[in-house]
Amino acid sequence: MKHRTLLLYLLLGLVSLPSAATVYELPDNGTAVFGSDERIKSHYQDTLLDIARRYSLGYEEIIRANPGVDMWLPGEGTDILLPGRRILPPGPRQGIVVNLPEHRLYYFPKTKKGDKPVVITFPVSIGKMDWHTPLGETHVIAKLKHPIWYPPESVRKEHEANGDPLPKFVPAGPDNPLGDYAMRLAVGDGTYLIHGTNNPMAVGMAITHGCIRMYPEDVAALFPLVPVGTPVWLINDPVKIAYVDGELLLEAHPPVDSEGQTLDPNLDVLSPMLDQALGKDTVAIHWDLARQTLQAATGMPTVVGLQADLGEPAAPAAAPGASSPAVPAAPTANAPAPRKSTAVAATSAPPTKR
Repeated sequence: MKHRTLLLYLLLGLVSLPSAATVYELPDNGTAVFGSDERIKSHYQDTLLDIARRYSLGYEEIIRANPGVDMWLPGEGTDILLPGRRILPPGPRQGIVVNLPEHRLYYFPKTKKGDKPVVITFPVSIGKMDWHTPLGETHVIAKLKHPIWYPPESVRKEHEANGDPLPKFVPAGPDNPLGDYAMRLAVGDGTYLIHGTNNPMAVGMAITHGCIRMYPEDVAALFPLVPVGTPVWLINDPVKIAYVDGELLLEAHPPVDSEGQTLDPNLDVLSPMLDQALGKDTVAIHWDLARQTLQAATGMPTVVGLQADLGEPAAPAAAPGASSPAVPAAPTANAPAPRKSTAVAATSAPPTKR
């Protein structure tokens, strides 16, 4: 898939995107797979988190893609995998979609006449235990440049109990945990934000008080593109499946509960999702590899099946960092009609988050 920079926005001087901004043309055939993985060599002064930020990847993304690599000292010339191939999350391809288990935000800007539709995607942090990020459909109700942070009483009590008291408000500046840009959401009576941070090393983790946190340069790029009223979907889809050109792809992320905490994968969800993706096609599925991919939850799309009429299918490659099971491909599966997933209702929370 062709990678595309927002040349129009740059020419108009509206925004300066980070060098690795992930902006992709959506495929003409409507498939959900886009992007590509890359490999680079690290330099002696790099940490894995430096590389993640440089390429707009989150903490957990870079760690899971590079098992065994020292986070703080990868070393000179170490081979680093940059996971960039993705399956679009389910739902409308408009506005903003945040998939919590993926710790990633997708923005689908309105397409102007003559232009091809694109998706812009960034890593994000989500809510930690007891400060969960709500689920459901909402929208942007306000945009704030150089916001002031007013921590709620509950957050101030938490910090005071930890020996780190907070003032009643934190003015705009380098010490403000909201960063330089914030977009207020309608959910929770306007208490949840998509915002920057003064702690970029934690982007891509479950660490916030319920808000959606971005790298400073990422939110600076997104902020001028998003008008007030933009719809926002906050979803919880740890497993994504796509069937493209005779290949069945499975992308699995560690599931999260309602409080943003990691759960064990649910193997029971796999079969009905495969049924929905395949429709009436007959595909040879490597079931052991599919289950292994679900359990490994690397977040990287893996081929777990091949269209049966392409000839005798070879066993798909194992998930990154995992050995291929020494079993033959499973029998072909003739899938039933597609099924619909159930929407999750939005929840409320304390007055102000970050």
